[in-house]
Amino acid sequence: MESGEGWGAVVTVLFATVIAGIGDMLRFVGRCTLMVGQIMKVLPRPRLYVTAAFQQAYIMGIASLPLVLFMAFLGGAVTSQQTGAQFTGGLPLWVVGSVLAASVLTELGPLLTGIVMMARIGAAIAAELASMKVTEQIDALYAMGRDPVTFLVTPRVVAGLIAFPPLTVLADAMGLAAGWGVGLLSVDGLTSADVVYGMRYYFRPWALIFSVIKGGVFGLAITFIACFVGLEGRGGAEGVGRATTTAVVLTTIVLMALDVLMVPLLKAF
Repeated sequence: MESGEGWGAVVTVLFATVIAGIGDMLRFVGRCTLMVGQIMKVLPRPRLYVTAAFQQAYIMGIASLPLVLFMAFLGGAVTSQQTGAQFTGGLPLWVVGSVLAASVLTELGPLLTGIVMMARIGAAIAAELASMKVTEQIDALYAMGRDPVTFLVTPRVVAGLIAFPPLTVLADAMGLAAGWGVGLLSVDGLTSADVVYGMRYYFRPWALIFSVIKGGVFGLAITFIACFVGLEGRGGAEGVGRATTTAVVLTTIVLMALDVLMVPLLKAF
């Protein structure tokens, strides 16, 4: 009898935990949806945010460009070396160029850019807005009749859409150039003609367009999540740290999920 009562208590606790988790998730989705709706209401009035958006985009691009290019260099270099090591002797060497182009354009360029921007920009936005929240600066904006979504969130989200695609293109170019150069130095028998032929064999305009689209989607996701989590900050300095950590973890999960979900788009064309 006591054993049955014990199992009943465990089941009750588990059920309550699951229900509470589902409720928290639904509330989270609801708040996200409300913020998306607020942003959509502001977008038709560009005079409220366009100047700040371009300022934020400039800051994002200039601040992150060296690190984005460095990560793209490493990604391209590793790809060409690994491809050469795996395929040398079994396939023609121009395959190195094809694999390099496919990997950098469709995956490494956008994803590495997103990871860098998540760590460099997303965390900074989350910490900044969370700090404003816990020090009641957000409440002061409301008291002055200014909507934080209009003046703080929308410019940053639009800036992400503006800044990320060019950064992705630059990362693609750096990754291809690095893979080309490092491949010539590390893969026996590989020539520039092999690399160029392989790249041309693979390349199609949709691959580059897909890379730019992916960069824009990642930019929207990173800036939106950072802004949302930042405005949800609570509890002083500890809350700021918690918001920053949450933004980075959640953005990492969302980026990988988007990466998977966008594969059919590449196949469609």
